Amino acid sequence: MKKLIFFLAAFAVMMSACAPSPAAPAPTSAEIQPLQVVATTSIVADVVGQVGGERVTVTTLLPIGTDVHTYEPAPQDLAKVAEARLVFVNGAGLEEFLQVLIENAGSADRVVEVSKGIELKDFGADTHEEEGEEYNDEGEEPSHEGSDPHTWVDPNNVKIWVENIRAALTAADPAGEEIYRANAQAYLAKLDELDAWVRQQVEQIPPQNRKLVTDHLLFGYFAERYGFEQIGAIIPGYSTAAQPTAQEVAAIEDAIREFGVKAVFVGKTINPTLAQRVAEDTGIQLVGLYHGSLSAAGGEAATYLDYIRYNVTQMVNALK
Repeated sequence: MKKLIFFLAAFAVMMSACAPSPAAPAPTSAEIQPLQVVATTSIVADVVGQVGGERVTVTTLLPIGTDVHTYEPAPQDLAKVAEARLVFVNGAGLEEFLQVLIENAGSADRVVEVSKGIELKDFGADTHEEEGEEYNDEGEEPSHEGSDPHTWVDPNNVKIWVENIRAALTAADPAGEEIYRANAQAYLAKLDELDAWVRQQVEQIPPQNRKLVTDHLLFGYFAERYGFEQIGAIIPGYSTAAQPTAQEVAAIEDAIREFGVKAVFVGKTINPTLAQRVAEDTGIQLVGLYHGSLSAAGGEAATYLDYIRYNVTQMVNALK
């Protein structure tokens, strides 16, 4: 019934959006309207905006502060996707909610996966595993399969995003090729500077302290790039929608003690109750980071570059 209501409401929204309007004179070259595109998350939207500049208007599906793993689309989202020239998504299996929207909007040929071409990490490939964790409390094997979709935590992966975005915008708007190329080159230079800055900051952390425990597994690419060890997570998976068993919570607390972890890092969009309990049980600090969303405009992580700088600064202050 809930899905039926969604689709009926979505249909009404689409019909309203598609209603004929009075004919208007064809625009001159000076009056060409910006390319209308959609991005799933604020992080994807920011990078698309950096490459597209004034030739592109980006609409973001997920509101600021929304957890992409638990997002449920609204009827208006279907109209946004249906009307967009391009739909930019992280890909790599992150936006599970999007499949129904794409199918019903008939937009499959306009979807651009910005993570395409990135070598995806296997689940848990770089995390500590306690003996006896092969099965959960119900005697079932835990769902530890699939690839890590959190590609953006490493700025070097976002450089691949930039090239994918530039190519897609150029194909949709060939007249803007030089602008897109120039914008992409300028942003790639900023990402190179950001990468150098992160490496410099990480040097402040003693190697033995470069251990990460988070609310869910999302810093694998970051850890591999900058020399951290991702000990594990309170939710032993890539989605915050999962629920850890008592055995899994006990195991991560044991790992924290065994490896001398100094902090638990929890997303600002996540309920911190369980992470707070783990921090209290183990006597370490709880530190907030941004995960799948930027902050509001004017905030401490309003752009992707600010997002990385904020998170790295929080890590350094907690671990050095």
